[in-house]
Amino acid sequence: MKKAVLMVLSWLVALVPGPASAWWDEGHMQIAYLAYKRLDPAIKDKIDGLLRLNPDYQVWTCGAQDEASRRTYAFVHAATWADDIKTKSDYREDRITDPTAGQNVAYDKLKHSYWHYKDILFSPDGTSLPAPDPVDAAKMAKIMIAALPAASGASDQLRSYDLVWLLHLVGDLHQPLHAIARYTAELPHGDRGGNAEMVVPATGETIALHAYWDRLFGGYSSVFGAIFDADDRGGLGSVAVDADAEKVLDPDRWALESFEAAKSVAYAQPVGPGPAAVQLTRDYETNARNVARTRAALAAARLARVLDTALR
Repeated sequence: MKKAVLMVLSWLVALVPGPASAWWDEGHMQIAYLAYKRLDPAIKDKIDGLLRLNPDYQVWTCGAQDEASRRTYAFVHAATWADDIKTKSDYREDRITDPTAGQNVAYDKLKHSYWHYKDILFSPDGTSLPAPDPVDAAKMAKIMIAALPAASGASDQLRSYDLVWLLHLVGDLHQPLHAIARYTAELPHGDRGGNAEMVVPATGETIALHAYWDRLFGGYSSVFGAIFDADDRGGLGSVAVDADAEKVLDPDRWALESFEAAKSVAYAQPVGPGPAAVQLTRDYETNARNVARTRAALAAARLARVLDTALR
């Protein structure tokens, strides 16, 4: 009985929409795991050295049975760190209007919640749009990619910080609703990437559109669980990746692709222009899952290429 109650409580917590955190833990860890499998041993050695500088390294490796699994666990779990700091008491909220918003400073104890998305502004009905954000996920990803090579002159502490952020941001930029903000007559101040629209999927609960997309790979999971799911038959590891698309390593291009996917799929019917909850159709949910799998598999391949290029 106690176990059943705990399971229900965990399920209810997972339904509460919070700050943008693309794919939730399960998706981010699956992307990281598939990227890690593509990396050469020499690159993995450099990565592990940088990950050890993060204060959560021992937490990430808890449960690993040997050296190989310890390194894998650290890499996979590190992909959730940028979300994990949102609940750390020693990290504080900051604002996109702060003078430090776009600065790249190692382990600065700031949550940088606005680094998780690039809102490309869009209105299907001519509603006026505000000025775009001065700092976004794509801008920060480019700064971090440039700092990651040893030849950049950045300190190892900064390179460690940028690495764990990149493990997360590459996934964020491939989630369609992390690259768009829709403005309509019913939502003149914007929908915050689908956080203002409510949907009712086949599971029966009412949930924010953004959260619906975030959880398409599941909710909160152990590293072992994410690895198992990615490798399982029909899991994310079975999704083919377009060879030409994999070579596109520009974060702005990733965001633009996600923006187009949001317009054509995430906001497709029956999703309406306002906050009223709508019942999702089978076709919508099938298309959403297929697009999410394609985007996440592509994120994994591109993440591996980014790291291989920067750390070789």
